[in-house]
Amino acid sequence: VCMSGVADKRNPVLDCCGGLNNVDYSKVDMSVMEDVLKHIDVYDPRFCVAVIAIIFNPFFWNVVARWEHRTRGLTRLFGGPYLACYCLGTLIILLNVYRSHSMTVAMKAQARWEVMASPEVFYAGAALMALGSVLVVTSFLALGFTGTFLGDYFGILMEEKVKGFPFNVTENPMYWGSTANYLGLAFMNASPVGLVLTAVVAISYQVAIIFEGPFTEEIYRQRAQCCKHK
Repeated sequence: VCMSGVADKRNPVLDCCGGLNNVDYSKVDMSVMEDVLKHIDVYDPRFCVAVIAIIFNPFFWNVVARWEHRTRGLTRLFGGPYLACYCLGTLIILLNVYRSHSMTVAMKAQARWEVMASPEVFYAGAALMALGSVLVVTSFLALGFTGTFLGDYFGILMEEKVKGFPFNVTENPMYWGSTANYLGLAFMNASPVGLVLTAVVAISYQVAIIFEGPFTEEIYRQRAQCCKHK
């Protein structure tokens, strides 16, 4: 997951995956939603664990990263910003692996939706997973480990904002690539609970972006001001 990549604000990009604010929810066919919910047991402990894991992850890394930026506590604990960032990044990866595992367990534990059990839906899911993987991998390659995993909160700042692919397609390719992967997995498994969990992932990421974007911009603004006074 990408927590700290910053696209070039001077060249606006089409955020194809993050434009949830433009959706007219009044036109949503609620009968379809009701049919989906009939196949979901929200009281299943495995479903609840998956929801908790999804919500906890971005909450955890935002709280810890802001605490680090304010106190440099992890930097002091590990003897330097790079080792501290690598350790936190590794922990975030492990948490995301567990999140994926808990979502997969919840999908397998609950009923399939026959409406989704078709070759067309399966291949659409495979295409979504391929697209999501491209966004995730290219984002990581563009940012590097510290750029991906909150390095700027540790004082490890990038020399310039990332302008190329995939940041010229969407400002948060790691987040929306990950969401596409989960949506693709839900399609391939004909899983209505997978659709709901993917929606929770998307909402969690959207909330994280609201908090992370301005905070990261402020970090780089402060760096720019310091450079002007030198």
